[in-house]
Amino acid sequence: MKFAKIPMATINRLSIYMRTLQELLEDEVDVISSERLAKQCGVNPAQIRKDLAYFGEFGVRGVGYRVSDLVNQIKEILGLNRPWNLAMVGLGNLGSALIRHGNFIKHGYIFTAAFDSDPQKVGKRLPNGLTINHVDELEDVIKEREVHIGIIATTASAAQSVANQLVLGGINGILNFAPVQIQVPDCCHVENVDFTIKLDAIAYHLSFGS
Repeated sequence: MKFAKIPMATINRLSIYMRTLQELLEDEVDVISSERLAKQCGVNPAQIRKDLAYFGEFGVRGVGYRVSDLVNQIKEILGLNRPWNLAMVGLGNLGSALIRHGNFIKHGYIFTAAFDSDPQKVGKRLPNGLTINHVDELEDVIKEREVHIGIIATTASAAQSVANQLVLGGINGILNFAPVQIQVPDCCHVENVDFTIKLDAIAYHLSFGS
């Protein structure tokens, strides 16, 4: 499914809508109004309608959205109507915590490979059944296991080298937790996650915001 260029803020909000809708499904809610959905997502109803309008017409005027249908439609828009195989590179405290987090598999993200350069970690079996491979094996293993997305949780000094290996292995999507900006070809999409940037925003609002 191809769409015109969509604002990244809209894509982020679609993820929030979908997770809220999935919670409603678990509570056996069949239909929801845009007003109620907006309140639960922390936005206004006009924003939800605008975001969805990029992709077509949804819901019934005066009735609302059928929850199960809208979940499936947003999944298709986001490309989540299929599983995505992940590789974790760097099994320190952060990488180990992330790979144990049950929320990934709940949303269709499956860890199929794990890598580290520490001889004391290589060969160890993780709680999810994966065995940690040496990072030198990265290119071969990610091809063999059809990995789609690489997650970097290494030190800053190792991140660029790991990114290079991921790209050489055919990876076009990287989630980077290392505190450094990595350089990749235009065909590869990188999302950087730096918790301190979020803390900076909180510090600013606490100091000067309303």
